[in-house]
Amino acid sequence: MRIDDLYPPQRLAAAQRATARAGLDALLITPGSDLRYLTGYHAHAQERLTCLVLPAQGEPTLVVPALERPAAEASPAPGTGVRIVDHTDGTDPYPLVVAALGGPVGNVGLGNRMWAEQVLALRDALPGATQRLAGEVLRELRLRKSPAEVAALREAGAAIDSVHARMGEWLRPGRTEAEVGADIAGAIRAAGHATVDFVIVAAGENGASPHHATSERRIAPGDPVVVDIGGTMPTGYCSDATRTYVVGHAPADFADYYRVLYAAQRAAVAAVRPGVPAEAVDAAARDLITEAGYGPEFLHRTGHGIGLDGHEDPYLVTGNGRALEPGMAFSIEPGIYRAGRHGARIEDIVVCTVDGVERLNTIPTELVQL
Repeated sequence: MRIDDLYPPQRLAAAQRATARAGLDALLITPGSDLRYLTGYHAHAQERLTCLVLPAQGEPTLVVPALERPAAEASPAPGTGVRIVDHTDGTDPYPLVVAALGGPVGNVGLGNRMWAEQVLALRDALPGATQRLAGEVLRELRLRKSPAEVAALREAGAAIDSVHARMGEWLRPGRTEAEVGADIAGAIRAAGHATVDFVIVAAGENGASPHHATSERRIAPGDPVVVDIGGTMPTGYCSDATRTYVVGHAPADFADYYRVLYAAQRAAVAAVRPGVPAEAVDAAARDLITEAGYGPEFLHRTGHGIGLDGHEDPYLVTGNGRALEPGMAFSIEPGIYRAGRHGARIEDIVVCTVDGVERLNTIPTELVQL
């Protein structure tokens, strides 16, 4: 896939139209996934101002520090039609933002994760403007992935699957979670990721903590081990997949509830299709787990969206009645966590298609005994 296919010039025009419909005069976007989504520029967040000025009408401008201009020009940003202007150290960059707006503004949308010091500086630079969240506009655009974005997520899924396929090399009695995690991190990079975003290796009782990372706990025979791993590909798109392994023979009670979890995860994947509310997919997994008596031990939502961020809309959770649409990509990851004993989670990234669902992680979800 060509990187330009992921960051097409028409995306800025679509964002401008959506900005106008939202009653905003402009979006002001600093480094992060929103900036990368709009321009393809993966900018470094720092005290020097980088800001995309996207008026509802008019020419988009990317304000960058002078020393970062070569990086901005080497990114896909120029191909999207954005004009680049720079500021040198010791000068005030905020007048460049005001000038790029092309006139007075009444309502501006700021990047949801903009640094507070930049929010306040823009308030001073634009004293007559009401500040709102740019997410009001960009969330809807980012919810539905283009075919190129789905292809990027598919590539990420295959890369992280290849790491899970090697788990038998590393999960052995006597090794610590941290030692296994270090091997996994190296393999994530070797599989083609640009960065390692997280490595969870949770053995035995640590598996009952969904966001445990790694520790010096040694893996023992009979331990269930939850392995949740992910990274970011050079395209900017993320991977995320969880499988649960047993080193040796599974405890009887663990095998019992793993069968329930396996059925619940499959039911949730099968529930995905256009028009189905996000909360209904959560219910497809949760109802089976609850009926089996493990409801209180399913501690979190069933899934989260994924793309340029590891967690983004849509969220599969009770109360989210948003109907699924083709192009929406998200995790399906029910879990059962038995405090003080062990836990299990199964996670696939899937995409809603015009007639159902595609799993982007294709390795088996059955319990793996090593």
